[in-house]
Amino acid sequence: MKKKTVSIIYLSISIIASSVVLSGCNSDQQELERPEKMYYDQAQRRMKGGNYFGAIDSLTAIETQYPFGKYAEQAQVELIYAHFMNGENDAAHSSAERFIRLHPRHPNIDYAYFMKGLSSFTADKSIMVRVVGTDLSKRDLSGAKDSFSELTEFLTRFPDSQYTPYANQRIIYLRNLIAGGELAAADYYVKRKAYVAAIRRANYVIENIPNSSESLRALKILSSSYQALGYTELYEDTQALIALNKSRFGDDSNEESSWSWKSILGINPGSSS
Repeated sequence: MKKKTVSIIYLSISIIASSVVLSGCNSDQQELERPEKMYYDQAQRRMKGGNYFGAIDSLTAIETQYPFGKYAEQAQVELIYAHFMNGENDAAHSSAERFIRLHPRHPNIDYAYFMKGLSSFTADKSIMVRVVGTDLSKRDLSGAKDSFSELTEFLTRFPDSQYTPYANQRIIYLRNLIAGGELAAADYYVKRKAYVAAIRRANYVIENIPNSSESLRALKILSSSYQALGYTELYEDTQALIALNKSRFGDDSNEESSWSWKSILGINPGSSS
């Protein structure tokens, strides 16, 4: 009788213990596998609050746990934005490229191309550049050239996109910046009396980056270099060209029009309802 009672007690304890373990597992599973909509809404709240790092976590969870869900594609679009606003330009560029590869016919594909070009070069937005006033034209501009090329591709593909006006503004800025970089090198050569190399750089700007704010500066470098080398005829021709076009070169501004990144990019491009 006693043995039977003890067995019943052990059995009861085992059942209770199993129930507690299963309950705990179910609770953990519910925590780990929350509904897709909850992750998405959480991402929206975090982005609106400027918590882009947290938004990335939420959007990545949608991709990982619900790769074929209702919000999967939208999460991929918004990951581009979240990475960009979090200062992760390489991640934003990679996310844009991935989205283009996976969803070439998506309604928001123009946004992905725009962001791909924009995220290639945003060094001018960094705190150090704004505070210290670093001359970007004297730094490595390979990223600026990539951005120029990618935004040009965007404009070719989507001339009627809502982002086209901003891409045009950015291209003007990049064109002036790249031209400035070439002429910074030309100035370096002039100081070292390497006039042929300076002429090569200045000619590159005039021939390949027309209508930039640096055109007059390029002509002046050509003029001084021709004079130093004793190329009188070329010097006089360049001087005449400067005089003829001086009014056209009135504004040497290298500033792009100011804009709000949030107003351009939008927190929810093509947001799911």
